[in-house]
Amino acid sequence: MFEGGQAAVEASDDPMIALVQALDPEARALRKTLEDQVQSVEDVAYAKLAAAKFAKEGDSVYPDATFTLRLSYGAVRGYHEGGAWIEPFTTMGGAYERERAMGAVEPFRLPESWHAAEAALDKSTPYNFVSTNDIIGGNSGSPVVDAAGEVVGLIFDGNVQSLVGAMAYSDQEARAVSVDSRAIVEALRTIYGADRVVAELLPERED
Repeated sequence: MFEGGQAAVEASDDPMIALVQALDPEARALRKTLEDQVQSVEDVAYAKLAAAKFAKEGDSVYPDATFTLRLSYGAVRGYHEGGAWIEPFTTMGGAYERERAMGAVEPFRLPESWHAAEAALDKSTPYNFVSTNDIIGGNSGSPVVDAAGEVVGLIFDGNVQSLVGAMAYSDQEARAVSVDSRAIVEALRTIYGADRVVAELLPERED
């Protein structure tokens, strides 16, 4: 069909292709309306709002995420939820405890590779941690760097309380969630046997 081009597509009796062909004109028209009447207006207004905000507040606030390099400062800190204190760190052993507590059913069941390596795994290894970094959608995979310049984790999510961060942020409960670098190394070594990758991540240092 790729080689046959447009003629082959139009002659196809594949139900999914027929559905797409039927929806395509309306979808394109709606997208153009969205781009012309909504997104373009928002983009212009967003720039004006940002200019007004900085004219008033100066450099006391940091810029919003706009697909450019942005640094967020924060501290590793737990939070209260439903009257309970949530510790800032979990451990790799806690993943097994969680699986058993939830009856070892999806989506809580760990991969077989984790079960095979359970006896050899250092279960006290920090797994995930939360911090007060103000993040937004698109930050997943961003490195978390400590005061010494060491990569200590990778951002991959935020807690429920952080979902309003696109509008307003408070460090009272909103938390960024990261996987700890120590867990990455422990998993690569003990679960996946990826010693070559570990050697690349942790090159020998000169004294």
